[in-house]
Amino acid sequence: MSLTRRRAAAVPDRSSLARGGRPVPPGPPRRAAMGLFVKLTRDRLALMTSAAERYGDAVRISLGPKTLYFFNHPDHAKHVLADNSGNYHKGIGLVQARRALGDGLLTSEGELWRKQRRMIQPAFQHRRIAQQAGAVVEEAAGLVDRLRAHRGGEPVDVLQEMTGLTLGVLGRTLLDADLGAFGSVAHSFEAVQDQAMFEMVTLGAVPTWLPLPKQLRFRRARRELQRVVDRLVVQRAAREVGEGDDVLSRLVVSTGEERDPRIGRQRMRDELITLMLAGHETTASTLGWTFHLVDRHPEVWDRLHAEAAEVLGDRRPVYEDLHQLKYTAMVVEEAMRLYPPVWILTRQAQRDDEVGAYHVPAGADVLICPYTLHRHPDFWEDPERFDPGRFAPGQTSARPRYAYIPFGAGPRFCVGNSLGMMEAVFVVAMIARDLRLVRVPGHEAVAEPMLSLRMRGGLPMTVHPMR
Repeated sequence: MSLTRRRAAAVPDRSSLARGGRPVPPGPPRRAAMGLFVKLTRDRLALMTSAAERYGDAVRISLGPKTLYFFNHPDHAKHVLADNSGNYHKGIGLVQARRALGDGLLTSEGELWRKQRRMIQPAFQHRRIAQQAGAVVEEAAGLVDRLRAHRGGEPVDVLQEMTGLTLGVLGRTLLDADLGAFGSVAHSFEAVQDQAMFEMVTLGAVPTWLPLPKQLRFRRARRELQRVVDRLVVQRAAREVGEGDDVLSRLVVSTGEERDPRIGRQRMRDELITLMLAGHETTASTLGWTFHLVDRHPEVWDRLHAEAAEVLGDRRPVYEDLHQLKYTAMVVEEAMRLYPPVWILTRQAQRDDEVGAYHVPAGADVLICPYTLHRHPDFWEDPERFDPGRFAPGQTSARPRYAYIPFGAGPRFCVGNSLGMMEAVFVVAMIARDLRLVRVPGHEAVAEPMLSLRMRGGLPMTVHPMR
């Protein structure tokens, strides 16, 4: 998919005016709604890409009872996500995902969200992230050992290995728990994501009580995740309150302050399920896409190996090495440009607004799509090309700040971005120093835009020693 045609920013004209004479974005005619709905169901990335290519930086997409306002310029992203963020609550997809995820940090609003953010923020302070480097490195070293055992043998699903790694890191750094004891967690989260996306594309119109296979699978997954959460809480309850400063300890204290114990238990479940989903899925996806891209560019593998060998030698990384692994960080950042872990950010306008000279009515569903924004030809030369040099020192200042938003932006900027970057950089460096991962011939990586930008069908690769 490509956004290679440079376009002038769309200028409102008198042919596209809302009632009252205010301009609205151009877009497909209403008669195209059925075809658009099919695209929304089957190929959401193609829908967003073709809309931006044909209509420009502001597009109005009518889907039956819904009208979506899609904005694809850094200034638009800045306005919606940061400057006027108070006017925009979570939108289509995430509203429906509440039935799947509950009121965790990802889907909550208002005072509840602010309370959750204040509770979780200290767990991601710079000092504490630095203290967690050892746990991240230990998990990464275990991954390297598992991969090394496959040298010269049958292919290994690298994406599955990355998912296991990120769950392990999540458990150790944020929950002080061994999530490896719960082998079904990753599969349960797949079912939750499937249901959340089903809720989005059907606009929440399908009753949850219908015994559809997808919904039955989701119910089983939700029960399993609740069982895991309850066991984690029971295990933590055996300790002294205040014994730890991890997220689970903070949640036990915070939810214990609820007057109604039932509300406290539900909050605990919702917040932990959301944390576990967001805390492992996005980093696993980033690592999968990184190794997919690097395999296609042997010269990048060689530079990664050389940097890791120079900075680390034969020892394990320590936190201070993070700032020396500059090229490795550039590779990860470029992978997130092409395949941002959160591919779309949805909002709903609470009051009338104006975005890029276009009228946005109260109640409108607004879309900011990092996947297309990161490929905007006005801000990225040859945008489909994988080029880590875009993130070399001095290069980033030439672009608008909001042309690159892999972790979102504004008040709802991803709280775990620093931990995720440290994890990704250390894992890439430790693997590239010792091993080379090679794509199985004939396998094509296909992007699957769910709540995160997953890789459909995994990533089978063979493992080889670095020479």
